[in-house]
Amino acid sequence: MKMTTMAAALAALLACGPLLAAETAQQSKMKTCNADAAGKKGDERKAFMKECLSAKPAAAKQTQQERMKSCNAEATGKTGDARKAFMSECLSGKKAS
Repeated sequence: MKMTTMAAALAALLACGPLLAAETAQQSKMKTCNADAAGKKGDERKAFMKECLSAKPAAAKQTQQERMKSCNAEATGKTGDARKAFMSECLSGKKAS
């Protein structure tokens, strides 16, 4: 009987895993917004918190592999030192013209 109870508890924990991760992200956002709202009071704080908590997360930064693919596509037609210089600047995020 104890084994059945433990198995049920484990299954419940595993089922809640994704839910707990979502709460952690929201809690993190709440913590950040609270810190940014320092010094604000009343309606000003309420409006700020509403705006901050409803804001969409910033776009994810491009991975090195995605940047390499993009830079390679832009470097089409360049050869030798010109391509090398372009790729170096492009991969560092400084886009050469």
